[in-house]
Amino acid sequence: MIQLEHVNLVVKDIAEMLKFYQAAFPHWKIRDQGQGTWSGKPRNWMHFGDDYQYLAFSDHGEGENRDLSGHQVGLAHFAYVTNNIDAVISRLLKAGYPIAKDGADDPYRKNIYFLDPAGFEVEFVEYLSDEPKLRNLSS
Repeated sequence: MIQLEHVNLVVKDIAEMLKFYQAAFPHWKIRDQGQGTWSGKPRNWMHFGDDYQYLAFSDHGEGENRDLSGHQVGLAHFAYVTNNIDAVISRLLKAGYPIAKDGADDPYRKNIYFLDPAGFEVEFVEYLSDEPKLRNLSS
């Protein structure tokens, strides 16, 4: 078995990131945090998640994230599956985060995209079928 354990995001402000992800994942907690250096630059770091997966944040980021409407090499987005997408949307909107773009019109899934404070696009997906063939159809 192989599964994704964590995603490591270099950002400017961990507190702002935490606000977004606490709204998206209210059941997650700060697993660990500390200070260190990366290539000679001081940084704070934090692991936020549950017992099985987490997001790692480091605050030594410089510059801006890639233009998501462009064609630069880099991360386009990452996605999380939820069993209640409406609740996720409600929590993020209530916390002040607007929808970045609507998802596809699809009979077997609902999805939506938000931008986190560092400019990473995060997709949330709720599958409406347990059948892999239907869940994996291209829209």
